Amino acid sequence: MAGVASPAAVPLVVLAAAVLHAAWNGLAHEVPDKLAGFALISLAQAGCAAVLVCLTPMPAPAAWPFIAVSAALETAYQFLLLRAYQLGDFGQMYPIARGTSPLLVALASTTVLGRSLPPEDVAGIVVISCGLAGLALADGLPGRAQLPALAAAAGTGVLIAAYTIVDGTGVRQSGTVAGYVAWLFALQGPILPLVAWARHGRSLIRRLRPVAGRGLTGGVLSLLAYGLVVWAQAHGDLATVAALRETSIVIAAVIGALVLREPFGGRRVAAGVTVVAGIAVLELVHP
Repeated sequence: MAGVASPAAVPLVVLAAAVLHAAWNGLAHEVPDKLAGFALISLAQAGCAAVLVCLTPMPAPAAWPFIAVSAALETAYQFLLLRAYQLGDFGQMYPIARGTSPLLVALASTTVLGRSLPPEDVAGIVVISCGLAGLALADGLPGRAQLPALAAAAGTGVLIAAYTIVDGTGVRQSGTVAGYVAWLFALQGPILPLVAWARHGRSLIRRLRPVAGRGLTGGVLSLLAYGLVVWAQAHGDLATVAALRETSIVIAAVIGALVLREPFGGRRVAAGVTVVAGIAVLELVHP
């Protein structure tokens, strides 16, 4: 990988990516027609990626299996995230989706890989679990009608964990961060718009017009945010990047409470902060 990043650059880049990520998710949730909004986000991603493909180096052959798998995982992630936003509040769905990921990675390392967890990791898991429980219970005990939304958010977290691991490995095989990101979004970007077209046909254009500005802006922010994260993964410690990235949970909780005017904002902000604290313990505090 060409170039060496300064020690201060990586955390600053990741924090910028966290702000952008929370912002584009807020835009996506704010669009009333969620399928139209996500279709526009994907179109913007695909358009930017098409330009980048022409301007960036081709990834090394070793990276292509990772790009293909990640594109499939990110496509599934978008559909599940769309469903979560259709069913639930942004200030609840986003933190659950983001916070579930590091929790599952830690648990999988124990149950699947047989790694024994040090006390610091156990403490991190407990804190994250308490924060996620607080988010799930922010409106009281969830009834049967809320369970699909919570399941969609948790499923999104599973996919985030999967593609984060894939990309964290694949980008280091690629020889080009920009080329890796360009081809990743070029492959997955067209899929959701094609699904939306298959569902609505020519009427899709009429549905896209009222939300074009927000949707396309969200797509550009999304691609920029993930490009910054992949750059940070290529130049910094993966655990540190993963922990700092989840500060977007707090930003999203604030957006949900102050911008989208969702109920019980204070509780969700507090639960989101708890999740981030647990992630910091889990990822950063090691003997």
